[in-house]
Amino acid sequence: MANTLRVVVPPHPLIAHWLTVLRHGDTPAALYGTGLEELGRWLTYEAVRDWLPHRPETVTTPVATTEGRVIETGVPLLAIPVLPGGLSLWQGARQVLPNADLCLSGIPDQVEAQAGLVLFLDQIADGATLLALLDELQARGVEDARRLRVITVVAASPGLKRIGERMPDLTIHTACIDEALDAEGRITPGIGDPVQRQQIRSASQSAGST
Repeated sequence: MANTLRVVVPPHPLIAHWLTVLRHGDTPAALYGTGLEELGRWLTYEAVRDWLPHRPETVTTPVATTEGRVIETGVPLLAIPVLPGGLSLWQGARQVLPNADLCLSGIPDQVEAQAGLVLFLDQIADGATLLALLDELQARGVEDARRLRVITVVAASPGLKRIGERMPDLTIHTACIDEALDAEGRITPGIGDPVQRQQIRSASQSAGST
């Protein structure tokens, strides 16, 4: 793995808890979906703590004047979930980033020069999906990796190595780094297929309504 690729695994007990919930093969679909949202929330919270632009502002309290800090809302912020799995992460992250513009249809044709972008992927296996997205961003003029934050539940070492060789200045926030991929390209131990595990929920609801 390239030494300059920054992969952050926050040592937060809530992140560890919800990762464990997702790993468990018997976790019900509804709880699995909740786990994705919770990890989206807490990983995003950690990812933007030293990244969101902010400015000082003087405020008057009921008894005195003091100096505070507020988010600089004049700087555009785009949230780009890789569908469908990344959307669940965004559902939790939107509580942390209420001013972000959600890009459900993909990357806009024009990305403002100062815009920050938060990318949401349910997991990084061989790195191909994220690299394709990064290539698309570069084609739209987003070449500075410092403008990006990547949020993912779990990342596999082979995929991180591949990404680090192509985009060494990128920062990725994840709940865990898993070491291997199996013969079918699945992360092991991993969290399973998020789309498939949540579809069980939909199938059960449909059966109950007939």
